[in-house]
Amino acid sequence: MYKAVKNRWKKFWASLALLSVDVLIILTLFVVSLIGFIWIAKYVFLDDKTAFDDAAFAYLQQKVSNSTTSVMNFFTLLGKHEFLVPAHIVLIGWFLFIRRHRWYSIKVPVIGVSSGLIMLFLKDIFQRQRPLIPLLEPVGGLSFPSGHALCSMTFFGLIIYFVWKHIPNPYVKWVLVVLLSITIVMIGLSRVYLRVHHASDVLAGFAFGLIWLVLSMKILRRIEKQTQRKVVPVVGGGEAPTVEQAIEEPNPAKA
Repeated sequence: MYKAVKNRWKKFWASLALLSVDVLIILTLFVVSLIGFIWIAKYVFLDDKTAFDDAAFAYLQQKVSNSTTSVMNFFTLLGKHEFLVPAHIVLIGWFLFIRRHRWYSIKVPVIGVSSGLIMLFLKDIFQRQRPLIPLLEPVGGLSFPSGHALCSMTFFGLIIYFVWKHIPNPYVKWVLVVLLSITIVMIGLSRVYLRVHHASDVLAGFAFGLIWLVLSMKILRRIEKQTQRKVVPVVGGGEAPTVEQAIEEPNPAKA
């Protein structure tokens, strides 16, 4: 019994050591997001607490001005379907006709559509009403989690993934990652500033958006590998190349 447990423990650490830094970061973010979403849901619905949301509204009330409202309206537009739907179409076109990466052109609409559906499903489950004190005008629909936060996390988070994987210049990569991350945060902040969402709605939207992005990418990646094993024959043993390898690796015959 002791030896069996010891061997399993060794195998666990051995497999953990094989994980890349990128995978460890993603795994950590996934676990933190999952715990965070559960904690927020408990705080709001089981504990019935509003202190955090009230404090966020009180703080942002001090920052209200015409110029700040204009900035927040701009960022909140980036999380609306009026922007996200055309943005998804442009990104699909980029991978279809310019980058010519078929599987990325599939991942974009699948993750985009599924994010919207899961957001509506969660709102219907929790049935939380929106704040009663909107800064400009009332907004229809339910409040928890924030659809702007969830969908902006999946869309811009997907772009962050593409940038991280495929931009070789580290300076350009980090600048884009930081700018995209700031955009996600500002979209969420704008919803609280405009008082159409509680701060807890936004944090829950960020958390579940990241959870759904990681799960979706994992599932689609597995489907991609299985499809390639069926389509591309294995020559001389080994594993069939993935779409990324087939597209991005140079062809020796053309060299």
